[in-house]
Amino acid sequence: MTHRSTRRTVILATGASALLVGCTKYGDEGGSDSSSDNTSPKASSGEKLASTGDIPVGGGKIFKDRKIVVTQPKKGDFKAFSAICTHQGCTVNTVADGTIDCPCHGSRFSVENGAVKAGPAPRPLPAEKIVVEGNSIRTA
Repeated sequence: MTHRSTRRTVILATGASALLVGCTKYGDEGGSDSSSDNTSPKASSGEKLASTGDIPVGGGKIFKDRKIVVTQPKKGDFKAFSAICTHQGCTVNTVADGTIDCPCHGSRFSVENGAVKAGPAPRPLPAEKIVVEGNSIRTA
């Protein structure tokens, strides 16, 4: 049996390609292994985001202009994630009660590792690299 390309087949194939490109846009590259240590010491060449005292223990702070959220799940343990929700690309707007919350459709992510705590987000928030030197938190 010969498969004949139809307009529907071409549109579906094009749409699938666009979805794949869109999925890699928010940090799939470099492996978003949330168990990795994103605070390893490096030369400080990045932009200063905050002082360590600006990030509450058990909470975090959103840097909308940089599209990064920095959290401190436990005292002295700083993490950073993309502030862009993996559901439809909205910017998260609050960090409270151990979660990073998206205002658009109610997705919530863990302050510890960016894991989805409540959907509809399909994937965790990708980890961002930061450097903590003394009391300074910088982008890596």
